[in-house]
Amino acid sequence: MAAVDIDMPMETESGSQILNLKDLEREAEVFKEEGNAFYIKKDYSEALSRYSKAIGSCPKNASYYGNRAATLMMMCRFREALEDSQQAVRLDDCFMKGHLREGKCHLSLGNAMAASRCFQKVLELEPGNMQAQQEHKNASSILEFERLAEYGFEKRDFRKVVYCMDRALGVASACHRFKILKAECLALLGRYPEAQSVASDILRMDPTNADALYVRGLCLYYEDCIDKAVQFFVQALRMAPDHEKARLACRNAKALKAKKEEGNQAFKDCSYEAAYRLYTEALTIDPNNIKTNAKLYCNRGTAGVKLTKLDQAIEDCTSAIKLDPTYIKAYLRRAQCYTDTEQYEEAVRDYEKVYQTEKTKEHKQLLKASQLELKKSKRKDYYKVLGVGKNATEDEIKKAYHKRALMHHPDRHCAATKEVQKEEEKKFKEVGEAFTVLSDSKKKGRYDSGHDLDDDGGCGGGGDFDANNIFRAFFGGQGGGYNFESSPIWLEQKERVASP
Repeated sequence: MAAVDIDMPMETESGSQILNLKDLEREAEVFKEEGNAFYIKKDYSEALSRYSKAIGSCPKNASYYGNRAATLMMMCRFREALEDSQQAVRLDDCFMKGHLREGKCHLSLGNAMAASRCFQKVLELEPGNMQAQQEHKNASSILEFERLAEYGFEKRDFRKVVYCMDRALGVASACHRFKILKAECLALLGRYPEAQSVASDILRMDPTNADALYVRGLCLYYEDCIDKAVQFFVQALRMAPDHEKARLACRNAKALKAKKEEGNQAFKDCSYEAAYRLYTEALTIDPNNIKTNAKLYCNRGTAGVKLTKLDQAIEDCTSAIKLDPTYIKAYLRRAQCYTDTEQYEEAVRDYEKVYQTEKTKEHKQLLKASQLELKKSKRKDYYKVLGVGKNATEDEIKKAYHKRALMHHPDRHCAATKEVQKEEEKKFKEVGEAFTVLSDSKKKGRYDSGHDLDDDGGCGGGGDFDANNIFRAFFGGQGGGYNFESSPIWLEQKERVASP
């Protein structure tokens, strides 16, 4: 800190009064005593002013620098305090308090090795100094926390690093290096608001701090704000052109953005194979970017649906959800894939999760529709019984019944074992049930809507339903019969039995 100029009368040859050395020393002592009084009152700004005036009057007094250093330490201005402490011990190498304060400043700034040397010097001057002994232990503990944090970072144990830095910062409260390492690991753990808060605090004190700019960019990058992130990385590289982490992050951010945009464009162009490949390539760029990778997995799942890779699409959506459990779009995409693959219970679970998170009208409708599909899946699927699709026409339904009824009619299996006869009779009855419902537009409509036909007197597999009546009505008209021996299916079976 620059010395404060003190206006004073100077003697000239015209006879003006001059302050000699003793007068300056007395004046400095007055300033020091005033400073001490303000220090006791914790008015550190005034104390700092008085100590600076004392130094201005007597710049060779080590104790004045020591007192000003103590005041600056109370104001958390440790770098300035370190300079004054160092000046104090340069003026007086046996000034024990000067060495002690220098060590404390080094410790607060995270320079544990330098702090240890200072405390060792104090112990040489005063072997029983309890404060120096304790501070020496603190310096040793910081060195150990640094070692553990370095090992934890190499092993990607970021929680351990945060723990070690918190413990170290309990002593080295002004160490930007420890704060930056903690913030970087918080970002890697996905705790972005905490990481941003630490980096922003440093940038308020030092807007040119390249490490803090890098961490700020890293948080934005991991939150998928890639353009803003790149700006911070570029700014960090301007401040420190050799900042390797910022350079790598900037390169990854640009590559990830470009590859993702290529995939999106390929998807828009209906080039689904290309989109699938590009999203896969993008996923290899940076495994640490959780939010962007979650979107890439979901995008690849969407491309997989277009390529009818439904099982793979489900896996991709699951991967997206593991990375980001709040990713609603991934739940919706997976739920639709579950529905398309007739995994209705899983679909309902996903829609329930979505509706619990965002209770919108659309999500409620999706949940209700999925619950209806689940309910319908637990009934007999009459479309499967007849072997037709859900959009089958009336003619297709009749043709299917004609084929299946003849295939499973009991008369056709009269020579089979009792077990086969029983099974075919059951299938014949199911075919009749299916035809009764699907050939009646009203019943079909209620069935498609998920209504229970048993509840309102319809055919639902129980009651007095007689499949033979349906068969006779279909094949025999007004009370007529059906001659199996003349049917093409019966003749085909008879021919197979007779052949050698």
